[in-house]
Amino acid sequence: MRFSNSWVTCPQPVQEASIRLFCFPYAGGGASIFRTWPDELPSSIEVCPIQLPGRENWFTEPPYKQLLPLVQVLAEVLDPYLDLPFIFFGHSMGALICFELARRLRKINALQPVHLFISGHRAPHLLPAKRPIHQLPDSRFLEELRDLSGTPEEVLQNIELMQLLLPTLRADFSIVETYVYIEESPLDCSITAFGGLQDPEVHPEDLKAWQTQTHSEFTLHMYSGDHFFLRSAQTMLLEVISKKLMQLNI
Repeated sequence: MRFSNSWVTCPQPVQEASIRLFCFPYAGGGASIFRTWPDELPSSIEVCPIQLPGRENWFTEPPYKQLLPLVQVLAEVLDPYLDLPFIFFGHSMGALICFELARRLRKINALQPVHLFISGHRAPHLLPAKRPIHQLPDSRFLEELRDLSGTPEEVLQNIELMQLLLPTLRADFSIVETYVYIEESPLDCSITAFGGLQDPEVHPEDLKAWQTQTHSEFTLHMYSGDHFFLRSAQTMLLEVISKKLMQLNI
């Protein structure tokens, strides 16, 4: 399979892969978040980070502001790459994207991921824990970003750079904050949820609630760290992913 479109990247193509792992980034993040993952996962896994419009090498493309149109396009874009068993991983905004994408694929072609890895996001049926921020004035929006600890302080202090990044960041937060959950039957694939013990936004009970979204097995792993434990706990997180794939006999 050639990776020739702007959405699906593959840092290390695998000639005879047994499974594809599609990775969806958090708000403001790009495909490069996952660039080192192939080095820590079994060689039979083809890691395919998703590059969303409005960032990195696709910076000039307008970002999506709502989830449904984004998921509809992603379902079409990914179709040629679903010739192998596949799994989804998403952190924060990415978790919501891959959940709704899994439901979309089930609806249009009866396909589902073998497994769903959910990271740093409340279960979708829970009410929002805080007020929306995507329409706040710049100064207040930047303070909210600072509280999340996901953007380096030197970037937040760089006025010119932030003016370039703000439209995509606001659009990403709009995706999450305008999302409306519609009840459907739980997914058939098993779900693993990850969380940070010091995450002020997402608590263990918020993650445990994902259990109601699957007919299959659910597991929860908590790590030391804030909302971006994804960075500090990467090695432990990828060990869980590797072990889960071995349990699934893929």
